[in-house]
Amino acid sequence: MSTSAHRLRAVRLAVDAVVLGSAWLAATWLVHPGALTDDSHVPIAVMVAVGTAVQLGMLAGWRMARRAWRFVSMRDVRDVTAAMLAATAALVVLRLAFTALAGGFEGLPFAGYRVTAVDTLLAIAGLLSVRLGRRVQLERREANARISRAPVEERRVILVGAGSAGVMMARELARRPDLGLVPVGFVDDDPTKQGREAEGLEVLGTIDTLPDLVAAHHVELAVITMAAATGEQIRHILDVCEQAGVETKIVPGLDELVTGNVAISRIRPVAIEDLLGRAAVDLDDDAIAWLVSGRTVLVTGAGGSIGSELCRQVLRYQPATLLLFERSEHALWQVDRDLRGVGGSGGLADQQGADIRALIGDVADRRRITEVLTKHRPQVVLHAAAHKHVPMMEDNPAEAVLNNVVGTRVVADACATDGSGVEVFVLVSTDKAVNPTSVMGATKRLAERYVTEVAHRHPHARFVSVRFGNVLGSTGSVIPIFREQIAAGGPVTVTDPEMTRYFMTIPEAAGLVLQAATLATEHGEVFLLDMGDPVRIVDLANEMIRLSGLEAGRDIEVVFTGARPGEKLFEELRYDDEDTQPTTHPKVWRNVGDQARWPEADEALGTLVDIHDPAQVRATLLRMTRPTEA
Repeated sequence: MSTSAHRLRAVRLAVDAVVLGSAWLAATWLVHPGALTDDSHVPIAVMVAVGTAVQLGMLAGWRMARRAWRFVSMRDVRDVTAAMLAATAALVVLRLAFTALAGGFEGLPFAGYRVTAVDTLLAIAGLLSVRLGRRVQLERREANARISRAPVEERRVILVGAGSAGVMMARELARRPDLGLVPVGFVDDDPTKQGREAEGLEVLGTIDTLPDLVAAHHVELAVITMAAATGEQIRHILDVCEQAGVETKIVPGLDELVTGNVAISRIRPVAIEDLLGRAAVDLDDDAIAWLVSGRTVLVTGAGGSIGSELCRQVLRYQPATLLLFERSEHALWQVDRDLRGVGGSGGLADQQGADIRALIGDVADRRRITEVLTKHRPQVVLHAAAHKHVPMMEDNPAEAVLNNVVGTRVVADACATDGSGVEVFVLVSTDKAVNPTSVMGATKRLAERYVTEVAHRHPHARFVSVRFGNVLGSTGSVIPIFREQIAAGGPVTVTDPEMTRYFMTIPEAAGLVLQAATLATEHGEVFLLDMGDPVRIVDLANEMIRLSGLEAGRDIEVVFTGARPGEKLFEELRYDDEDTQPTTHPKVWRNVGDQARWPEADEALGTLVDIHDPAQVRATLLRMTRPTEA
């Protein structure tokens, strides 16, 4: 932690101490007006010192010193109240105990019950007031700075959706007059909201009335503020906005708004991820908090698409320490910078009060992995490090084995060592591990099997794998490639007109990985995520061309190139003979038929690593992962 961060926490601590001490003095004066000058009462200075110390200790227990005051929210109200009530209970217990030991209360450094009760109310009010005051001060300073800037041309905006996200967006627009975005009202299909007002704006009608409202109010921009909207709903809104001839943008979905804020900077054009997105997934926050909160969590491959999102979501549940393990220096720097916020403040780390450690290393380096586990002793390990690009791994099979198989083996073995302190190990796997036809899929299948074997050998910890399909927008996936091709004027290349894939968003996948980790009841389980229905890749390409304001076949050509080495026309999530059963979460399934022992794992993997001819490595991988031999 930087010197400035330490200094800021010290200032916050000093302010809290002054507020708490003042609350004790005020409470004493209110209950016993003459006590501050009456020597017959308990020495006031001692009483204030003891009471303030206990209260500061409780605030530390709730990790309040690490939270940025500029982001004060209802969560802070809840936690400050809980900490002060806990301090009150502790002081009452201490008073009773000292009274019993001393045979009476006289002379003990504890306030009476009435003083303590009044102080609790004053302390809560004071602590929240200084935090809220700081937030108001900063927001006012920012607002004044914006107003002082040169005015911009105004654009009239209509907000599609009058729910919580819409209200937050209306409030944000009111705070940012410098942007020149002037909201005229809401539209919402909920009949109970028609004619109502929020943030001074009226719900003017339903979504289907948008064309008339756009003309009547001279609207130039429609912003979709339905944070839980499905792809079908967004597609309908786009159609209506195209009919109205108005530009359309969107705020992120609930799975992206991890901080609970709707910021102007997050308004963006509608993307293919929005059209393919499904209903927001409800996670069991209490179960994930029990897994993560107050613990040390290690994420391997922290700079990747899934790894970085796992880090963001882990931070929501307030780990004591988050370890970012990554071999790419640039990727590690980027995710560390992102989590901390530009300039070291304002990021998720500051908001959640977590200690972040950026660790460079290779998962296949046994010495480095052992060093990290010995020094930091994580209780939860999320193993997301892997090579995932199918055609590239066909050309580099030995590297796929080294990273995906040997790397998993090294990390799992280190976690399984007696005394490592690891309680949960989660392997992030893929649907390509089922009946694999590619090097990448075969290596992930072997990784799954090895994790299951380690679980049988070391039942003191839970070792599980989580298997799912493609994630929208991940590094090297089809969507970024299509975007580049469309931007270049085409053509858009699709391998086969019948090729399909399962898709889910990166935040959804990461959230369900954490959820699956909480559901492990046996050792070596493989969990499957509900991926919904498969999507034809050619349909995906056509939708992306449409979102770019172009027409497939007229403005942009779609060209079929044929399947690449290792690719299937369709993916599977389980083997035919595997038995999958539902769990307590509707989006997570348990594979109860994939926990067979693999006692020859060490010998088999040792033989595989010794092979250097690429063709032989590939042939051996596919032979080892055939269902009949699995």
